[in-house]
Amino acid sequence: MAASGLVHLVTGLANREPPRGFSDAEYESRVTRAQELMAARDIDVLLLTTEPEVRYFSGFLTQFWQSPTRPWFLLVPASGKPVAVIPEIGAPLMARTWIDDVRSWPAPRPDDDGVSLLAETVAELGAASGRVGVLMGPETLLRMPLADYARLQGAVPHATFCDATDVLRTLRMVKSEAEIAKIAHVCGLASDAFEALGTRVEVGQSLREVFRTFRIALLEAGADDVPYLVGASARGGYADVISPPGDNPLEPGDVLMLDTGALHDGYHCDFDRNFAIGQADDDARRAYATLYAATDAGLAACRPGATCADLYHAMRDTIAKNGYPVGNVGRLGHGLGMQLTEWPSNTASDTTELVAGMVLTLEPGLEIAPGRGMVHEENLVVREDGPQLLSRRAPPELPVVAGQG
Repeated sequence: MAASGLVHLVTGLANREPPRGFSDAEYESRVTRAQELMAARDIDVLLLTTEPEVRYFSGFLTQFWQSPTRPWFLLVPASGKPVAVIPEIGAPLMARTWIDDVRSWPAPRPDDDGVSLLAETVAELGAASGRVGVLMGPETLLRMPLADYARLQGAVPHATFCDATDVLRTLRMVKSEAEIAKIAHVCGLASDAFEALGTRVEVGQSLREVFRTFRIALLEAGADDVPYLVGASARGGYADVISPPGDNPLEPGDVLMLDTGALHDGYHCDFDRNFAIGQADDDARRAYATLYAATDAGLAACRPGATCADLYHAMRDTIAKNGYPVGNVGRLGHGLGMQLTEWPSNTASDTTELVAGMVLTLEPGLEIAPGRGMVHEENLVVREDGPQLLSRRAPPELPVVAGQG
């Protein structure tokens, strides 16, 4: 079944810049839902150490996370507002968020980099003999020295540290309308930049120059940053899509692909576009048409109550029916939001049930021949009556750009 009658397009929303940040009511709602999940799992305090989780509950948005020198902590108690335990350098910014209780120390202080202050706060919030939830599952990490984590456990010896991954996963997989508006906006900016790219590439240009041109175009269009930009250009298809761009020139018959994760107000887009340089051979055209049909199949399967595995099988079966093996990425799409890739994954084994408000990518890929492949990606939000595209849909036929330079 074709998806054209089922897919809602973003009209106007993507081109109107949404308000920066979120209302206090949005953060209050997130905390309330977290506390309901914590109560069901007998968790007294959430200990958060990573940028997306701290930002999700506080609105603390800064590039200072790129420095590994200092740890940052946010505690979500069983009731009441979160408490920040952070280095002094971040206290003025955190004080401008909705968080009232900001405790700090003069970091870096390797002999006690916030550990004693954190332990005191954990105890004060009622978890001295309770359960402290920490992210321990897939796609998570602990952003503090492991030795300090051991010291923290020693400082609250009667507390039990348990896995709280399911709490954050459940919350963050479903976006609010305010979050969706931010993603839609940056998808619109990237869609505009992709559509203009075809007029700005030439035979003989280096891939590095194409990347630079596209990154500048995204920033000029209004993106806050372009932290993720990968791609490739090779004759008839490509295999490696994660290497930095080189100085290889665009040549007639190449297939150029760019995949961007541009940012607006802390939220990403993540989709790619393919272009044939000067001319496209039949193999490339057929591969592109197959990926377009696979995306149609994924869109048709995307509805509340379906699973990520259903999306995977719909896309994979279309690829296989056309005689191709799937690509080597391991999944055919994923969640999207504050992070470039989030829970869940479109794999054969991921039975996560789709619900309205999930923002996902559909990313079918295939192998044209050994050493040559192609991948295609779109962004969408799950709605009660079907998917709504956030990226502007790619052309149904492989675009041919860049005449002889």
